[in-house]
Amino acid sequence: MATRDIETEEGPIGVGRVEAFSDGVIAIIVTIMVLELHAPVAEGLDKLAALWPIFLAYVLSYAFVAIYWVNHHRLFTCATRVTNALLWSNILLLFALSLVPFTTSYLGEHHFSREATWLYLGSTIFPALSYSWLQEVIKRTGRQTERVHLYYRQSTRKGIAAIVIYATGAALTGLSPWLGIGCAVLVAILWFLPQSSINKLFSR
Repeated sequence: MATRDIETEEGPIGVGRVEAFSDGVIAIIVTIMVLELHAPVAEGLDKLAALWPIFLAYVLSYAFVAIYWVNHHRLFTCATRVTNALLWSNILLLFALSLVPFTTSYLGEHHFSREATWLYLGSTIFPALSYSWLQEVIKRTGRQTERVHLYYRQSTRKGIAAIVIYATGAALTGLSPWLGIGCAVLVAILWFLPQSSINKLFSR
């Protein structure tokens, strides 16, 4: 049987399986991140307060992964069939996201040092590029309504803006790691406030 025939037969059921698998992997990624939060052995608020870099890195990464889960879910409502390109672009995205727990732990343990921030921002750019490939695949093979095309245009522009901001953050980290982290926070705000005035930049 030809590959195209297999792709057609899978249809919505195959798309659902890919999304369910992705949900499971993302859930594991979040679980690994929270398991890196170790309570201090000694009592006292000062000991707890000393963990602020680890907790802050966790919060930032939780928001980062949550944004990908939300956008992945929305994107897959546009998918209609499973192609090889969809499978491998999705696998690449999950691989990129699976690196986030490590870079998050490194960032927190090294108190947002310059090198740790560079590594972390690198782990944010990788999923962004992977997601762009996945979106292009679904854009070619998925639903083709006017409303869906508007969604593709908006999310593509915001995705490009996110990559540019992350790259800018990596450059600014040379001056101060907190400038790089600030850029990561800016991207989170960009995606968390879809109805804000920021979104008007991507509405045409």
